[in-house]
Amino acid sequence: MGRMIAAVALLAALSATAAAQTGQPDPLLTRRGWEVGGQVATYHYEEPNFAKLSGERGGAVGAYTFTSPNRVYNRIDGRISYGSLKYESAGTGTQDGNPDWIAEVRAVIGRDYVVSGNVALSPYIGLGYRYLYNDGRGYTSTGAIGYRRYSHYYYAPIGVTLRMKTGDRWVFAPTLEYDAFLGGRQYSKLSDTGLGFSDASNDQNHGRGYRAYLMMEKGHWSFGPWLHYWNIKDSDIVPVAVGVGAMEPANWTREYGLELRYRF
Repeated sequence: MGRMIAAVALLAALSATAAAQTGQPDPLLTRRGWEVGGQVATYHYEEPNFAKLSGERGGAVGAYTFTSPNRVYNRIDGRISYGSLKYESAGTGTQDGNPDWIAEVRAVIGRDYVVSGNVALSPYIGLGYRYLYNDGRGYTSTGAIGYRRYSHYYYAPIGVTLRMKTGDRWVFAPTLEYDAFLGGRQYSKLSDTGLGFSDASNDQNHGRGYRAYLMMEKGHWSFGPWLHYWNIKDSDIVPVAVGVGAMEPANWTREYGLELRYRF
């Protein structure tokens, strides 16, 4: 984790040092400065044939973008999101009101390419970190005992934004992104159950993610729908009691919603 944080910081520092800050009056070009905003979302996490978590979320987003005269840009962005989710499992019953937090930070570097007077492409690549905390403590409808879970994902976002003028300085700005999964770790506080299990720390080495945004931009404002998707494979198996092993099973996450940002 320390190496990942250091790499993100180095990427941001190198890009910021190399870039002389200038304004970007052309709406087709990436805009320098701060962005703050909010988002609402519908969330669904599922371990196929075993369990799922679902519900509504709300959160805040923020970013700062550096730009340079040669149209190279670097952006550091983050978000935090909270939901009170419903747990459902065919084997262990249901439970409402699971507190669930997501925090994410990314740093990307890219460049604007003006294709014509009305179209520009802005490809980018970077590093990202995603943290999730879910609190399932308590009892389900069948009397099963829940526990806390902590997820850490490290990934490389690779994407492109297409900006198209649509009249009166409005710009349609869809973004498509592939998230190359670099690795992850899942902490499960099985000791919360009081059943004699030790806590589990599982490595996750295989997976992938995708993102899509359909944003409209004008002046200081940007808004539109978005989608995040993750598909993570089985983790390794670690001992949690004599003769008992624990694994984080394969799972997928789908999150979609609306976002509004103010840029200054």
